[in-house]
Amino acid sequence: MPYNLLKYQKFHVWIGLLISLLFCLWLSSFFYPPQNKSITFIPNPYPENPRDSVIYSFAFIGCNRVDMEDLNNPMATDSSTANRYVLKRIFNEVAKEKPNALFLLGDIVFGLRSTLELDRALYHWKKNFEDPQFSRLSGSEIEVVLVPGNHEQLYYRDVGVKGHFEWPLKEAQSTWIKHLGGYLPKDRDYISGKDSIEKQSTFSFVRQNTAFIVMNTDTYVAPTPDHPYWLEGQIPLEWIQDKIISYRQNPKIEHIFVLGHKPYYIFDIPFTGHSGLPQGKALWETMKKNRVIAMLSSHFHAYLRMHPTPHGPYQIIAGNGGSSGPATFFGYTLIKIMANGKIQLISKGFDKGTPYYTSVEENPIVIRDATVLNWDKNHPPYYNLLHMDYEEISQEVLMEIEKYLKK
Repeated sequence: MPYNLLKYQKFHVWIGLLISLLFCLWLSSFFYPPQNKSITFIPNPYPENPRDSVIYSFAFIGCNRVDMEDLNNPMATDSSTANRYVLKRIFNEVAKEKPNALFLLGDIVFGLRSTLELDRALYHWKKNFEDPQFSRLSGSEIEVVLVPGNHEQLYYRDVGVKGHFEWPLKEAQSTWIKHLGGYLPKDRDYISGKDSIEKQSTFSFVRQNTAFIVMNTDTYVAPTPDHPYWLEGQIPLEWIQDKIISYRQNPKIEHIFVLGHKPYYIFDIPFTGHSGLPQGKALWETMKKNRVIAMLSSHFHAYLRMHPTPHGPYQIIAGNGGSSGPATFFGYTLIKIMANGKIQLISKGFDKGTPYYTSVEENPIVIRDATVLNWDKNHPPYYNLLHMDYEEISQEVLMEIEKYLKK
């Protein structure tokens, strides 16, 4: 075949292909009309039903300090006296979860002896937390709120008072603020006037449609002749009650939470001794009258979800942050405020090792409890009693459980 004829045929093949392509593009215009170039495509930030979206979320945990016998155990801790392995793992899991806020509900260091030792432990705890190699929370957009526990506010001493071995430690509050005051909300409301320095770890603030009232459940009060060592478990009750009432009267606030280290209920039993709140009854009545969603606490070293009185607040304990005790798993609890008004609760954790500070990367973090916090009676409470280590439960709690069962 002559070269010119071959070249002519190839030219016609290319022309045919071009015509076919143009025809296909013309035909497709009937099915896919051209887009408006002036409109910038923005992905819908909500799922299919906008009323099911999360408008605010927060996590909370407490009780991560090691035992006294492990204070000098490099396998368990360092100068921070925190359970390093568990703390680091929980911090990084929460960072992946990306809630709006994280509340640490006390007993993050051992303390309980002197302000000198408390100062040293808090200094190293903060140093660890702000180290990006230790915590992915450092520098994240998650708001971290720190709440003191009895190990940061009291000291241990047996003075012959039945049932009481821990007493308010003067200067503990100022030591706490010195190191961790930067982790208090800048827009918080707090107590002013007389003794305001000792009470500044009790405060309140609002996020979206939700109010938070945070209590220092071991507020320092000066000794008196009747109480030369004073008593533990004190809260500025009237200020807290006034805040609850004020928030309930605010039409912009739909949900109220009260948070603090010590709970009022454990296993649906009210506690007013070392394990609970001496002023708990009066506080709980105010919470119930004003439809507070829940009291969120730690102190008891396990995860418990209780609904002590149907048509009333929940008591949720997340004391499974890494300290030894009856908890079967270590982890954190997450609450999601939904646009449709519902409040979702999810508790996640991993089976703890033996001893309690052991690295157990082979144990995955999984959902342990999930429910919707309804004001009406909810499905059965979460006790996890079948697996709980009763030898790790304090004698005070066991005695109260025994009395309760005899009623």
